[in-house]
Amino acid sequence: MTTIASSNIQDLLDFIDASPSPWHVVSTTTKWLIDAGFSALTEHEAWKLEIGGRYFVTRGGSSIIAFTVGQNALPTTGFNMVGAHTDSPGLRLKPNPAHSGDGLIRIGVEVYGGPILATFADRDLSMAGRVNVRTVEGFESHLVKFDQPILRLPNLAIHMNREVNEKGLKFNKQTELPLLFGESANHIEADTAFLGHIAEALNVKIEDIINFELNVFDTQKGVVWGANQEFIANSQLDNLASCHAALTALLANKKPKATAVCALFDHEEVGSESATGASGSFLADVIERISISQSLKDEEKLRALAKSFFISADMGHAFHPNHAASYEPCHHVLINQGPVIKTNANQRYATNADSAARFIRLCEQAGVPYQQYAHRTDLGCGSTIGPIVASRLGVQTVDVGSPMWAMHSLRESAGVLDHAYMIKALTSFYS
Repeated sequence: MTTIASSNIQDLLDFIDASPSPWHVVSTTTKWLIDAGFSALTEHEAWKLEIGGRYFVTRGGSSIIAFTVGQNALPTTGFNMVGAHTDSPGLRLKPNPAHSGDGLIRIGVEVYGGPILATFADRDLSMAGRVNVRTVEGFESHLVKFDQPILRLPNLAIHMNREVNEKGLKFNKQTELPLLFGESANHIEADTAFLGHIAEALNVKIEDIINFELNVFDTQKGVVWGANQEFIANSQLDNLASCHAALTALLANKKPKATAVCALFDHEEVGSESATGASGSFLADVIERISISQSLKDEEKLRALAKSFFISADMGHAFHPNHAASYEPCHHVLINQGPVIKTNANQRYATNADSAARFIRLCEQAGVPYQQYAHRTDLGCGSTIGPIVASRLGVQTVDVGSPMWAMHSLRESAGVLDHAYMIKALTSFYS
């Protein structure tokens, strides 16, 4: 493992461990941007942008777009854009989650996206997200993250589930997913015990808590593993590894010639149909306001979009030799062999021959290996923000990602070198 790759990987693991919810991802990203000299913008105030200026704006607390205004005129070079998503599949707490019975307090959860539910069993779980608290003026939103394990989903003993190894571990989403939180004393109601935990962490009164959005996360930190320390394991590699790569590449380019944009969206795992998702107006609004700041006419803005390129960065499926039959025979993507260019004839990915060729040339110029991926024809293919952004903006788009194992598991794995390759490719793109 090279020194550069090692440094990037520790940054990545720290980035993920600090960001167990989409709101924490935006908070962590904001800190990085401010430390790098970026200025914060808000959507409800006027923007005054300068050539070479570095800015960011958030929406809903869970999506963020950062950009550097390029030296060249927009109609000449367009926008160089990379997009990824801040959310990961998992479990979200219900609005009134706590209930007691049989001497225990359990926490009701709802499945978010498409996680591998079995991987949540017997793990040291906790919760993180945002909490709205009453104030004299209205309410304030606070981030909360419990570092210690406070939740658990114990398995049913094999003595009562004799066919678990033959038929697999399955959970009824309504009756078998509630998480154990603690013992229930007769004189303490379940919701009081649960909300009291949050109130104590935020140093507020229980009655001042209005509501919350909390998700479950694994408290085990990310690690480097393998005989030669060539692999990594952590939660949320899909897709915080892409967020980290895009952010790192943007920060590395101080004064790009073309306007560089890094867009990190929420809600990709559930279809992106929200104000903070890629299907919303966030990116289009930012592009419009950058165009207004440069006094572009309508035709000049259209020329700029025609010159633009969007890289949809989302993790890819690495070949698993124990399950060879699940992969397209001529598209075995290997760990630590470079970024994956994802293609699907039915436009589940936005890649076409031209956009793939452009990314291939980018990799060649950066000295980065690359791989091609197509899904088995008889299996359903996932999708990304790529087709959404391509159709909304009408810009040429390619879908790429670093290869990984166990996508949507609570504990995913990927390659050390692949992350370094992706950062190098995206850094070259922005420059």
